[in-house]
Order: sequence, then C-alpha cells, then structure tokens
Amino acid sequence: MANLKDLKTRIKSVKSTQKITRAMKMVSASKLRRARENSERAIPYAQRMERVVQTLASNVSPDNAPKLLVGNGKDQIHLLIAVSSDRGLCGGFNANLTKAVKRKAAELVAAGKEVKIICLGKKGYEILRSTHGQYIIDKIQGIASKKNVPFSDAEEQTLKILKMFEEGAFDVCTIFYNKFISAISQKVTAQQLIPLNIGENLQDAASSSIYEYEPSEEKILSDLLPRNISVQVYNAFLENSASEHGARMAAMDNATRNAGDMIKKLSLIYNRTRQAVITKELLEIIAGAEAV
Repeated sequence: MANLKDLKTRIKSVKSTQKITRAMKMVSASKLRRARENSERAIPYAQRMERVVQTLASNVSPDNAPKLLVGNGKDQIHLLIAVSSDRGLCGGFNANLTKAVKRKAAELVAAGKEVKIICLGKKGYEILRSTHGQYIIDKIQGIASKKNVPFSDAEEQTLKILKMFEEGAFDVCTIFYNKFISAISQKVTAQQLIPLNIGENLQDAASSSIYEYEPSEEKILSDLLPRNISVQVYNAFLENSASEHGARMAAMDNATRNAGDMIKKLSLIYNRTRQAVITKELLEIIAGAEAV
C-alpha cells in the first residue's frame, strides 16, 4: 500500500510542475504573437524579392549569369544549414528538423557526395553531434533566443556563406528550418540558397517580364542575389522563431493537462489509501474492545 506521506509529497510536486508549465505556456503564447507579427511583415518582402530575382534570371543567358544563380558547375560538396532552437521543452520541434537533415545527409552520402553541416541553434547541434559530428563544421548559438531577431544576424551568416562559396568550400547550399503553419503545426522546410532554385517558376517569370532594366540584368543580379540570400535567411529565422514558440506553447499545454490528469489519479489513490488506513484503525479498535 502506498505511503500517505509519499503520495502527498508527489501531489505537491506535480502541482508545482503544473504551475511552471502553465506559466511557460502563457509566456510562449505572448512571444508567439510578436514572432508571428514579425514573420508576417517579412513574408511579402521575401516573396517579392524572390519574384524580382526570378524575373531577372529569366532574361539572363546562362553563360553570363552570376555563380550564385547557376552554381559553379559542380555538385559534389553540399552544405546543410540546420536552424534549430537554443532551448528545449518544445515537443518534436528540433527532433523533426534534425531528422530531415539526417535523411538528406544520408541521401547525399549514398550518392557519393560530400556533406558539411552548420548548426544554427544549440539543440540541433546537440542532437546531430552524436550521429553526424564528423560533418559539422560550425555551430552558432544565441540567434534563436533573441527577443527580436535583427536583420544584421542574417546578413552576418550570409557573408560567411558567400565567403565559403567563393573559396570553394561547397557547391550547393540548403537551409533547413521549421515553417510556421499554425500554433500547433509546423512544417520542416528545405530551401536551396545556392545556386538559387528557380526552375519551377522560371517560365512564369519570363512571361510576366515587361520591364527594361538599366544597367543590365546581369549587373543587377550580381548585386541583388547576395541581398536575396540575406532576406531568405532572415525569413527562415523569423519563421523558425514563430514555429518554436508555437511548438513550446502546444507542448506546455499538453504538459499542463497531463499534470492535471496525474493530480486527479494521485488524489484518488491518496483518498482510497487514507480510507483504507482509517478503516484498518477502526477495525483494530473494535477488535480490541471486543477482546476486553
């Protein structure tokens, strides 16, 4: 039979945990609201930037196109950028992201390609370190934990990526992040940054190109492509931030409800045990009285 004191201590402990998870849910809900507003403001700009680049690319000859658009002619070394969170307690948010990175890395290795991984976020690094540590070339923390992610962070990471590409450190770059769908739903997204993947929309962009550019499309693209990469990286940061807060809010809501269910079960066991103890004591008293 369970000890009454132990049951009472456990109920108190679960109630304390429930208070913490409820408070974390409310904090995440507040942060989600701000993060979602930031993401919604950035999405139209990122989409329009991508559309302009597509329109310009449709009028540029592959022979004169910048390397950021068409690549360096090789497809051997792939750089995978995993954007995760710095903190846990957000359900399968980081696990789903790292699964996608692992799956992509396995496909590339099976095809005889070389893989390099950059981890933007502490939790993604901790998960990938145990199984894919040999592929990790850099880890960066602190971006996801900021209240408002500044655009300068995206520019800083873009400059590092561009420098690596110019030095021949990789041929193809793909960024992995969680795209915000709703407060309880996030979608792991893989977006190729270098070379820019515009094949699906190239024909539509070409048909809608009604502008004349000065200077030439090649010159504008050379200046615009690095900026576009910064915008897409920044958009990934914002989407990932909103997704993290949504995932944590949902996880803390589930934890709060589970704690409530556990408190009810423990309270039931406690009351039954207490009644059993009282009944036993009464029987002992009655038996002693009859013996006298």
